[in-house]
Amino acid sequence: MKGDRKYIVMFLLPAAAFMSVFLYYPFFKSLFLSFFRTKGFTTKTYVGLDNYVRMFSDNLLGAATLHTLELMFYVIVFQVGIALILAVLVDNITWGKGFFRTVFFFPVVISGTAIALLFVLFYNYQFGLLNTILQNLGFSKVNWLSESTALKAVAIPTVWHYVGFYFVLFLTAMTKIPSDFYEAAKLEGITGVKKTFLLTIPLIMSDIKVVITLAITGTLKVFEFIYVLTRGQNGTEVLGTYMYKKAMVDLNYGYGSTIAIYIVVFGVLLSLLANRLLKRDEITY
Repeated sequence: MKGDRKYIVMFLLPAAAFMSVFLYYPFFKSLFLSFFRTKGFTTKTYVGLDNYVRMFSDNLLGAATLHTLELMFYVIVFQVGIALILAVLVDNITWGKGFFRTVFFFPVVISGTAIALLFVLFYNYQFGLLNTILQNLGFSKVNWLSESTALKAVAIPTVWHYVGFYFVLFLTAMTKIPSDFYEAAKLEGITGVKKTFLLTIPLIMSDIKVVITLAITGTLKVFEFIYVLTRGQNGTEVLGTYMYKKAMVDLNYGYGSTIAIYIVVFGVLLSLLANRLLKRDEITY
């Protein structure tokens, strides 16, 4: 056992070092900077909790939080919902699962920036694909990135990008369900849609919780779609882009670090709330 511990520690050290350098150190560094007022790398003045007090009166931060919550709603409902529907459909076919798994997962491997640039071509007012189609059908052009529609327009590529990832997670969970369960349900007359709601979904509820948690934390990290499509304008400023502007544009690393801490705490609270709302007795097998 003592020899085994040595090898376990040896294999865990690289991962621990990686986590320390790229996760824990930046977090505690941000926590440290959040107690200072900074201007670039040279000027740093200790202000205690002033940056945290400032957050409560920052209307732009409040607007960014609301935009993030709205985007999170679209992600949870459509990204997770579509992924679950696709997984149910593919799980019920007898051939081609590998093909559909590859096709639906493909957008995940594409850079988010590349997808955002693709949608720039779709949404362009003058020569974009969507407006070209509308004009050919006899309709007027639409400003897809106006203040009333920009956040929804940004939500579409955001949702599409990771549907395949959650689809694979759901499909993998479904393939682990013993076939005996479905055979017994068939004998009881439980088939089709009823089988999905009474058997499949309850059996993968723990996986649904994980996916929703990933969707919440993933939304808090959305940056490239907003930055490429709108630069955070027209009512699309989210927490990630607002933090970037404060830290990298205004060079106020202290307040930017405070927003970073706020994002972490906000994400943890939302994840705990989601798990509490989904709390139920899970079926084990």
